[in-house]
Amino acid sequence: MKTIRQYACSTLLVMSATLTTFAQTANSGFSTTGFWAPSTGAFSPVVHADRHITFRLKAPAAKDVKLLFGEWNIQPQALTKDSSGDWRVTIGPVAPGIYAYLFSIDGIKLPDMANPIVKSGTELYASIVEVPGSPARFDEVQAVPHGVTNIVTYASTPLRRLRNMYVYLPPEYVTQPNKRFPVLYLRHGGGDNESSWSQESGRAPVILDNLLAQKQAVPMIIVMTNGLTDGSWAGGSSKEGMEQLEQELLLDVIPHIEKQYRVQTGREQRAIAGLSMGGGQAYVMGLRNLDRFAWIGEFSSGLLSDPAFDINDRAPGVFNNPAAVNKQLKLLWIGCGIDDPRIPGHQQLVAQLQQRGIRHEVYNIPGGHEWRVWRDQLHQFLPKLFR
Repeated sequence: MKTIRQYACSTLLVMSATLTTFAQTANSGFSTTGFWAPSTGAFSPVVHADRHITFRLKAPAAKDVKLLFGEWNIQPQALTKDSSGDWRVTIGPVAPGIYAYLFSIDGIKLPDMANPIVKSGTELYASIVEVPGSPARFDEVQAVPHGVTNIVTYASTPLRRLRNMYVYLPPEYVTQPNKRFPVLYLRHGGGDNESSWSQESGRAPVILDNLLAQKQAVPMIIVMTNGLTDGSWAGGSSKEGMEQLEQELLLDVIPHIEKQYRVQTGREQRAIAGLSMGGGQAYVMGLRNLDRFAWIGEFSSGLLSDPAFDINDRAPGVFNNPAAVNKQLKLLWIGCGIDDPRIPGHQQLVAQLQQRGIRHEVYNIPGGHEWRVWRDQLHQFLPKLFR
């Protein structure tokens, strides 16, 4: 058994060793000098006051570097290398907006590692750069009251696993604690996930915040779920996959929202909409459940643009009584970019609706299959809801 003197000697040895370590660290050359120096600014990208954008990349061993700017009709632009091995290009002026971009480095596509803002979904797609507007754009963060977005985990009955959904609550949800709100169930595209509409590329919460501040939309909750059953487009668009997603929506998502949040529960207080794959889901699920949804919006759906698509295969007989459908539907919104290869199919879809006597609204705008089109579609769609 150790004596007190032995314990004291052991303690002194430990203290001596510790002090020696501290002394060695102090002499190792480490210093915090310069830690508090002013920031030198972003390396890449740099958005200039005249709306030109400079992109830079550290890749001294690269032989060929190009900028792939935008999401549609991309024209590669060469970067030049300086004496330090940094590559650089300045483009513009660029119209105010949110843009995706990549670098092609000796033929390999990579995001900008100096920029933490990215577009992601089922994979990491691109870096994001924003050019502010004057006045601020409809999809630009502004000095207005802001809602909050919750990430909610729930159990999917048909898929037998836990899933996440994003739930946007408007500012009035906090300021008016006794009020109940209508709900928009907003669906994403094939390469996206439940977070995509709330990311920098989608900005659904920002768009609604700005509309609410301008009194141009009814305060509502937006629910954004995952529209893939197995991570593939087929899992979100096939008949079987879509039926699973419909069951998940009806059995799990809507009941969870109506139990956990202050929502209005009538069919006229529910809307469903989506882009691309999610647009096809919204159209089919909405028409199959007119007892639950009175507002339907689809943006750039590929499924509906296919000449082989037959609504009777997914929602048998839904248009057999146009008068009944028109009485139930408050809004059937059809939108697409006019430069999207899907536009001919959308025009055919509209012609079929006209022939059947189904009331609808069409909103086609310049652009391809890209987020700037879908942000604009949502911006025009939201003010129509719940009035």
